[in-house]
Amino acid sequence: MSRLLSRQAVREILTGAALLCCALALVCWPREVSASVKSGLELCYNVIIPSLFPFFILTSLVISLGLAGYLGRLLEPVMRPLFLLGGSCAAVLALGFVGGYPVGARAALTLYESGQCSKTEAERLLAFCNNSGPAFILGVVGAGVFADSRVGVLLCLTHAAASICVGLLFRFYRWRDPASRSERVVRPIAVQRFSAAFTSAVKDALQSILNICAFVVCFTVIIQLCFRSGILPALAGLLGEALAPLGFTPVWAERLLTGALEISSGVWSLAGEGSLSGRVSMAAFMLGWAGVSVHCQVLSFLGQSGLNVRTYIGGKFLHGLISAALIAGLFRLFPQDGAVSSYLAWQVAGIAATDFHTALTVSTAAAWVIFLAFLAAAAAGIRKARRRT
Repeated sequence: MSRLLSRQAVREILTGAALLCCALALVCWPREVSASVKSGLELCYNVIIPSLFPFFILTSLVISLGLAGYLGRLLEPVMRPLFLLGGSCAAVLALGFVGGYPVGARAALTLYESGQCSKTEAERLLAFCNNSGPAFILGVVGAGVFADSRVGVLLCLTHAAASICVGLLFRFYRWRDPASRSERVVRPIAVQRFSAAFTSAVKDALQSILNICAFVVCFTVIIQLCFRSGILPALAGLLGEALAPLGFTPVWAERLLTGALEISSGVWSLAGEGSLSGRVSMAAFMLGWAGVSVHCQVLSFLGQSGLNVRTYIGGKFLHGLISAALIAGLFRLFPQDGAVSSYLAWQVAGIAATDFHTALTVSTAAAWVIFLAFLAAAAAGIRKARRRT
């Protein structure tokens, strides 16, 4: 079979047949396709553009104005022992946690193109810096899907913890390769004028937003066509039978496949029936994996950069597995009496009682407090080094 698919003529025939099927599907379900396009555009207008456009501008300004480089010199004693990354990568990590995907990936690429990190460092950073923002987890998943802000807080904490775990694991990526060690060169910090940096940031942000919106609308239509044509239910049935020993059913398999393609549709499918622990664990996996739609958005940024995308894909898959394992472990350690375990409810009662906007503010503030803690620790390390010398 692999030899047959390796032939160019066979690949062209299969590609042509797939395109023909897509054209027939567009003709057979024009109203459904039109409704999917409208819903995708509404999602872009109401969620994507307002939440990501300012962060794209901020990302470019932080790097173009040299702020990441200046902070990097202070944060080097913290970032390198933990993640084997330069201190400049700390700014990218913070933006990835606060801005949501694909802000972190875009920031990592910008840092690499500006020469403030090496190729290996950029590949390590891509593996764990592209995370879901607290707005999506707390608002859409916690309050919207599960109607429980405590679940949103729990998912937000495990999502961040799993990301850090992936970063610690990818510390060993090419760490013994002499080429990866010698490729890191300390360069002077290049600072652009604010006028040039601002105009360039706005133009780049607009192009990035258009790419993202195009993929969001495209995958909204693809998922609709897969449902209408019966492809997704059929694949879910086969996957459910294959994973039946693990307790999977076709319904759970369909949810998993939907989330693997597009995260928003996947998490909304979890609002139905099923055990809370299973639904929250699957939501954690979807948030860590991010979906093929997000991956295509990131790949559109990488383009001809030469960065290895396998580290990014592997990191996201590992992120999903660790997140799901953490959630499953917490539910096993603390048996639930209600929506979540009484112990966890007691632990986060103060945050869970607040509304979404307050929780989002607290989460964002906490992210920057952690970032400032890195900065304080780095400054203390520099002072100790100066005293010794």
